[in-house]
Amino acid sequence: MIKLNQNITPVTLAVSLALLSANSIAAEQTTTAKKGELERIEVTARKTVENLQEVPVAVTSIGAQQLAENGISVMTEVQQFSPNTTLQASRGTNSTITAFIRGVGQQDPLWGYEPGVGIYIDDVYLARPQGAVLDLLDVQQIEVLRGPQGTLYGKNTIGGAIKYVTKEMTGDATLNVQGTVGSYNQKDLKITGQLPLIDEKLYVGFGFATLNRDGFGEFLTSDLDNQDRENYNKDVTAARVTLEYTPTDDLFFRLTWDKTEDESNAKGGYRLLPSLLTDAPVPDSVYDSYTSLPTWNKVELEGYSLTARWDMSSNTSLKYIGSSRDSYSPTNIDFDNTSIRIFDVPAIYDDEQTTHELQLNHQGDNYKLVSGLYYYDGESCGQFQAILEELGKSLGAASLTREVSGCSNSTSKAAYIQGSYDFDDKWSMTLGARYTKDSKDAMVNNGLIFDTVYPESGWIPGYVRPEGQLVPTVLDDSADWSRFTPRAGVEYQYSRDIMFFASYAQGFKSGTFNPRATTAEPAAKPEIVDSFEFGMKSEWHNNLRANVTLFTLDHKDRQYISVLPGDNAADLNQRLGNIGESTSDGIEVELNYIATESLSFDASIGYIDSSFDNVIDYDPETGEAFDKSERFSVSNTPDLTFNLGATYRMYTAMGDFVMNGNYYYRGDYALFEEDSLLTQDAYGLLNIGITWYSTDGHWSAGLYGKNLTDEEYMIGGYQFVAPDPSDPSDVSKYTPGLGGDNTLIGYYGDPRTVSFTVGYRF
Repeated sequence: MIKLNQNITPVTLAVSLALLSANSIAAEQTTTAKKGELERIEVTARKTVENLQEVPVAVTSIGAQQLAENGISVMTEVQQFSPNTTLQASRGTNSTITAFIRGVGQQDPLWGYEPGVGIYIDDVYLARPQGAVLDLLDVQQIEVLRGPQGTLYGKNTIGGAIKYVTKEMTGDATLNVQGTVGSYNQKDLKITGQLPLIDEKLYVGFGFATLNRDGFGEFLTSDLDNQDRENYNKDVTAARVTLEYTPTDDLFFRLTWDKTEDESNAKGGYRLLPSLLTDAPVPDSVYDSYTSLPTWNKVELEGYSLTARWDMSSNTSLKYIGSSRDSYSPTNIDFDNTSIRIFDVPAIYDDEQTTHELQLNHQGDNYKLVSGLYYYDGESCGQFQAILEELGKSLGAASLTREVSGCSNSTSKAAYIQGSYDFDDKWSMTLGARYTKDSKDAMVNNGLIFDTVYPESGWIPGYVRPEGQLVPTVLDDSADWSRFTPRAGVEYQYSRDIMFFASYAQGFKSGTFNPRATTAEPAAKPEIVDSFEFGMKSEWHNNLRANVTLFTLDHKDRQYISVLPGDNAADLNQRLGNIGESTSDGIEVELNYIATESLSFDASIGYIDSSFDNVIDYDPETGEAFDKSERFSVSNTPDLTFNLGATYRMYTAMGDFVMNGNYYYRGDYALFEEDSLLTQDAYGLLNIGITWYSTDGHWSAGLYGKNLTDEEYMIGGYQFVAPDPSDPSDVSKYTPGLGGDNTLIGYYGDPRTVSFTVGYRF
C-alpha cells in the first residue's frame, strides 16, 4: 500500500480549545475591549429565506465577503469551512468534481453513474460532475447542506447538496473590476456589474472572468511533437448575463445565461512506481508526468434559466424555475503516464438537460409550507477508447483498443411537500414527503478492436477514424423506478437563542445501467440512505454561535461491479449490482466567537466513523455467496476534519484592514473503496491573508498565501496493479495490471501559492 507521509504536529490541543464550553469562552472576553456582536446569517436551505439559527438542518453558509477575504476563488476550496465534506477536482481534469459529504458521494464521473451530492446554481440542478468545479463569479453565498435532502431536493442528494446563490439586483449602476497576479504566473481578470434600464424595475447584470496560470509541473516527455508541456495549468473563460424585471411589488422575473470554457491541459498523474515497459522513472516532482496522448483538453458549458415569482399575498408565493443546460468535454487521460501507449484513454462526454420546477410557499400564523412539482429530462452520452497498444503487440497484433460508447437518457417527475407546525412557543414539528418517478433508457456499445483507435479524426495529427460503428451494441434497455422519500423532525426552542432538533430523513440515488457493460445485463436498483440527526443551534451573549449536530446514517444497496447471479443461481456474471451496505456515525461542530469588534474566531470540526457492514459477492466456481466487506473502505472520507480560523479588523485613516488566517486539517483517507492501494496520510494546510478597503469604498486590495508549508497531498489516483495476497503492503511484490504495467498513479492538490488582488468599484 502506498501512503503519502506527512510530519503532523499534534492537534489534540487545538481541537480541545475549539470545543471549549460556551460559558467558558464568553468568560474570557476582556472587559476593556469593545464587544462585537454576531451577524444574522440567512440561508435558503429549505427553499425559502430563513435565519440559519432557525433551520433544523446541518448547513454551512459562506458569504461573498468571507470568500473574498479568504482569497477563495473556486468551489472546491469551500470544503475547508464545512465539516465532513470533500470537494476535489477529479483526477485527470481541472473542472470535474468529486464530492463526498458524510462518506456519501460518487467517484466515477462516467455517464450513467449518478452523483451522491447535488450541485445547484440558484436552485438549478447540475446533473453531471463535468464542469461542476465552478469558479466563483458574482456569488452571494455558498451553502453546504449535509445529510440526505431527498424531500425538498430529490434524487442524487443522499450525501447532501451544495448551493451557489446569487443576489437579486437593486440600486444604482455599478461596475467592479478585479485583477489578480500570483505564483506560477497567475493572471486573472474579473469584471462584474449591473445597469438599471428602468430604475428599481429592470436591470441587466453581467460578469466576465478570464483565469490563467502556468502549470505546477510539466510533462517531462511526450510521444507527440509540439505539445504544450504545462501540467496542472489553468485556462478558463467564464461569462454570465442576467436580466431581472420587477414590474410590480408582487412580480419578479430573472432570465440568466452563462457560459464557461475550460481549455486547461489534461492533467498528467504522478507515477508512484517506475514503469516496467519503458523509461519512465518516478519523477522528482509530484506535478511532473509523462504522456503519449495529446495534452489538450476542453470543457464547454452553457446554460439558460428563467425564474418567475409571484407574491400572491404577504403569506403566499408561487415560483417557477426552468432551465436548459448542455456540456461538451473532449479529454485525454493517460492512465499509465508514460510516453508509450500502455493504457491511454481519450474520451468525449456530451450532456444535455432540461428542468422545470413549480413551487408554492405559504406561511400562516403558526405554520410554514413548501410544496412543488419537478420535472427533469436529461441525455448523457459519451465514448472512450482504452488504448492497450503494448498488450496488443504482445498478442501478435498491431495494437489493441477497447471502445465503449453509449447514452444514458433519463426523465424524472416528482411532487413534494414539507411543512413546519408550531404547537406553542417552544415545540414545533416538521413533516415532509416526496414522490419520485424515474425512467431511464440506456444503450452501450462495447468491443475490442485490434488497432489504435481515437474518438474522432484529427484527434492526433494525421489520424483518420474508420467509418461507421466499430463495436457491437451489447445493451439496449430501459427501466423505471419510483420512490417515496419522507422527512420527519421535532424542534424544541429552549430559549430565544437556543434550539434543539431531532430529525429523520431519507434520500435515494437513482438506479442505473452499467455504462461499461459487456453483455445485456439488468439495471442496478437505486441506492438508499436513511439518516437520523440530533442537533443544537445556539447563540450565547450575542457573541458566540455554537451549532452542533450528531448523526447516524445507513447507506444501503450500494452499486458496485461484482460477480452476481442471473436468472438462476448457476448463471453467474460480472455486472453492476446492489451489493454493499455501509454505516456512518459522527458529530459536527461549528463555532463563531466575536471576541471584540475587531477580533473574531471560527472553528469547524467534523468526526465520522464509517465502515462497510457487508458487500456480497459470489464465488464463480462454487456459486456460493460470501461477504468481502473487509476489502472495502469508505473512500474520500477522513475520520477527522477541522478548520481553525481567526480574523482581525483594523480601522485606520488609510482604510480598513482585514487580516485572517486559518489552519485546515484532514485525517487520513483511502482514495478507493475496494482494495485501495492509495491512502493519504493526515495533513494540514496553513492559509494567511490580508485585505484592504479604501476609505472612499472604491478600492480594495488583498495578499493571500495558501498552503504556506507546501504540503503534498493526494486527491485522486488510479491503481492498475495487483498486490501479493500474502503481503499486500509489500510494493516490491506488486504484479502488473491492465495494460501490462504497474500503473499506480497519484494526483495532488495545489502547492504553496501567493496571490495579490486589486479591485476597483465604480
